[in-house]
Parts: sequence; C-alpha cells; structure tokens
Amino acid sequence: QVQLVESGGGLMQAGGSLRLSCVASGSTFNGPAMGWYRQPPGKQRELVAIIGGGGTTKYVDSVKGRFTISRDNAKNTVYLQMNSLRPEDTGLYYCNKCMWTTGTPFGSWGQGTQVTVSS
Repeated sequence: QVQLVESGGGLMQAGGSLRLSCVASGSTFNGPAMGWYRQPPGKQRELVAIIGGGGTTKYVDSVKGRFTISRDNAKNTVYLQMNSLRPEDTGLYYCNKCMWTTGTPFGSWGQGTQVTVSS
C-alpha cells in the first residue's frame, strides 16, 4: 500500500508562491495518475490538478495559469508549484492516486499540508 507524505505548505501573503511536495512510498509510483486536492476551511475536499503517468496535466479553472503540477518518478514525488496565490487558495492540501478521466481518488490519504494565504 502506498503511503503519501505531503510537505511545503505555510503562511503566505497574496501574490506569493509556494511549492508543495508529495512523496510516495510502499508501492510502484510510475503508473497511476496523481492528483492534488485541497480542503478549504468548512468545505469539502476538491480536486486541484492531475498529472498522468506520462506527464499530461489537467487543472481546475480557478488555478489555471497559476499552478503547475509535475512529477519525478525516480524520486516517487509529485509537486505543485503555486504562484500568484490568493486567499481563496487557503486550505489543507493533499495528494493521492486518482482516475485520469474523473480525478476520483482511490488511495489512502496522507496528513496533508496546510496552505494559508493572507490578503
């Protein structure tokens, strides 16, 4: 079973940047699509971005042009570069294996990493 450990979150002013990392251990990492998700305060967890096994990417409209998802299969790591941060980007960020077509996650969740953006 894959264990996921997210890191890189923090407190940032609007307009700033953060780079999140998600390290996977315990199983083969090369194949599945991986997604980044976030849970804003008081809301449900939502999909942010997906990267396929070959590197193709998809984003939700609210982060297009600001966030970039990438992966390093040799390091079993998925990244989320977040630029031009906005207060509405605040939330607990998670990564997980997911379906490429729908973004539906199907692995176990890690502890997440908190991102807080002040105005």
